[in-house]
Amino acid sequence: MPSGSVRVSAGISAFRRTGYNSRSTTHFRTAYALLQSKKKPAGFHARFDSKGKTYIYKIAENCRPDPFMRDHYYFVKERLDIEAMREGAKAVCGTHDFACFQAAGGNIRETTVRTVSALDIREGEVVFPDGTCAREISLEITGNGFLYNMVRIITGTLVDIGCGRMSPADMSGIIAGGDRSKAGHTAPPQGLYLKEIFY
Repeated sequence: MPSGSVRVSAGISAFRRTGYNSRSTTHFRTAYALLQSKKKPAGFHARFDSKGKTYIYKIAENCRPDPFMRDHYYFVKERLDIEAMREGAKAVCGTHDFACFQAAGGNIRETTVRTVSALDIREGEVVFPDGTCAREISLEITGNGFLYNMVRIITGTLVDIGCGRMSPADMSGIIAGGDRSKAGHTAPPQGLYLKEIFY
């Protein structure tokens, strides 16, 4: 069986993944499109040799969930304050101990220090199959590594800021405190996409 560059939980999608296989015949259990094949040196590991990843998280706000797109967006009922979210996101960028954004149940790590090099929040419009229009908010985050559910908890915290349940100024203290219970909710896996892996 082929091995992948990252473990993707149920409900999470990927635009692009890297895999490796030591045998000539590859069997995939789900639908993939093979875009490119390269020979790598012995000992190459698609997951452990990566230098960083970019994830995208898609939110559709202030609308009812579309049954055909429910696996592709996080549907948020409230109108979000995107400027407050952007202000809170500034504190996430840089090298920090991100223990506050690690969910229980993951593998124990030697360190919870990670570097987030970029966190951009963009807005646009999405039209669903039934003709409903909604504001789409996309979070794009790049880092040298991510803890278990880290992107989903960062997203949940930013949504809580956008809803007014937290202040943008709270983000720095949440990170410094290292307490998971002080951060926001864990956003659902629907809406999370692995965009790119760097080597």
